[in-house]
Amino acid sequence: MSDQGLEGVVATSSAICDIDGINGVLIYRGYDIHDLAQHATFEEVVYLLWNGELPTRAQLDDLKRRLGASMALPKEVVELIEGFPKGSPPNPVLRTAFSALALYDPDRDDNSPEANYRKAIRATARMGPLVAAIQRVAEGKQPLEPDPSRSIAHNFMYLLQGKRPDEVTERVFDVALILHADHELNASTFAARVTAATLSDFYSAITSALGALFGPLHGGANAAAIKMLREIGTPDRAEAWVKAALGRHERIMGFGHRVYKTYDPRAAELKKMSKALAEKQGNLALYDTSVEIERVVQSEKRLYPNVDFYSASTYTALNIPGPLFTPIFAVSRIAGWSAHVLEQYAHNRLIRPRAEYIGDRGRTYVPIDRRG
Repeated sequence: MSDQGLEGVVATSSAICDIDGINGVLIYRGYDIHDLAQHATFEEVVYLLWNGELPTRAQLDDLKRRLGASMALPKEVVELIEGFPKGSPPNPVLRTAFSALALYDPDRDDNSPEANYRKAIRATARMGPLVAAIQRVAEGKQPLEPDPSRSIAHNFMYLLQGKRPDEVTERVFDVALILHADHELNASTFAARVTAATLSDFYSAITSALGALFGPLHGGANAAAIKMLREIGTPDRAEAWVKAALGRHERIMGFGHRVYKTYDPRAAELKKMSKALAEKQGNLALYDTSVEIERVVQSEKRLYPNVDFYSASTYTALNIPGPLFTPIFAVSRIAGWSAHVLEQYAHNRLIRPRAEYIGDRGRTYVPIDRRG
């Protein structure tokens, strides 16, 4: 018997990330996500995912130096983005532009562990500047140069908006990056590992992940969530809107999860950040609408919000355009994708499942002029 969607099938062994869907627990390399969200920085989590341990001060400083030195985009890739058709959506632009980075990587043809680690550093350093450049070009603006002395979170907000983020904004976005950094064998990570398992190159593996990420049942759900929130508008309209949508058998985006049977721990952290930002800005309308939607969906369908739901209101409070929500997912998840690709290379076996055949048998060829 086949398992549709491979639900419940254990496809590999990994020391990177674990999910307890019954109790709502997510750990990176043994560390609970709440602990990391409250105390760590994204750069520390990147090191943890790649190396298995939290860094010492010297190790963290070295990683930050190497990330900073790799942030600037090749001018040819910026020119490529500028040459795409006007009005192109950011998802396919990001997929294509990221793939092009491979051509300008000095380790392009080296698939050794050391070279792939250097590629992981460059890819992680450049994903944020790449997404920001895509948006700046779409707005008819010139992409900005990153500041190698600043964090990935600081640089992204600066490169996107053209002004230095305050400490609260930088920290909120840094925590959002931590929360999205990895999530075991989700669709995009599995796609990356399948490609890496053929011993294809690092950039091909990550490009496969990007293709999977952009589906509305994966990373694209957060963009759908903010669209829903804006359509509803105010808390008093939420109950009627949700019940009407459920009556039409429509899916409420941002709710339910294949693994979690309780509250997604990432959503719990994002809910707190969404509220804090709303209070700081003196406008709780979007947050209150989100809370009311959560109440109604929980009452009607017994479904909990997943990471996409409260990331939508959090990113909106940070003045990030809705079409960028899914590309921003990649700014964080590149850390986890890289960890899984490195792990796959280190313990590789070609991933080649079988399919349960349900088609016809025993048919014989009929000449074309005798086919009815």
